[in-house]
Amino acid sequence: MEQTNWVTTLLSNPYISGLLIGIVFFLYVRSLMKIRQLGQDIKKLREHLHTKLEIESADNERRKAEMEKIKQERDNLRNMTQVLNQKPGRQELRQAQIYQKAVEIMFEKSPGFAPAWQITLKEAEEEMKNAERGIIPFFKRMTSSAGSSSGDSDKNRKKTLELDDPGNN
Repeated sequence: MEQTNWVTTLLSNPYISGLLIGIVFFLYVRSLMKIRQLGQDIKKLREHLHTKLEIESADNERRKAEMEKIKQERDNLRNMTQVLNQKPGRQELRQAQIYQKAVEIMFEKSPGFAPAWQITLKEAEEEMKNAERGIIPFFKRMTSSAGSSSGDSDKNRKKTLELDDPGNN
């Protein structure tokens, strides 16, 4: 019982009760101010988040549009290359590139191939120049599968190939 007596004596003192009421009022006002400050901070954060989401949304839309545009361009280019590959002359050009690569590989693999090839290539070039000048008839040029204009050049080619053939050594 002494404890309740002591507490009642303290609360009955006007200075102590005023001090307690002042402390409680100060804490209440401070908590209201803190709540108000936190509410303003939450409002700012929500606005910031909303702005950030709008910016990201616009950026995502721009990226999607750009990606669709790039996909469309890719498809157009793919279609264009297919169309260009099907045009007359493109297959022949591709085949010539394949032959060129095969010749390069043969130069590397076969030691006797290079000189024979160079001689044959020079003969073919001369023959085509003559055909372009009109020396060799057009019909003969087109029907000749070996690309030779006379039997002597065939014999010379065979001799050259036989001389340069590494299998005969």
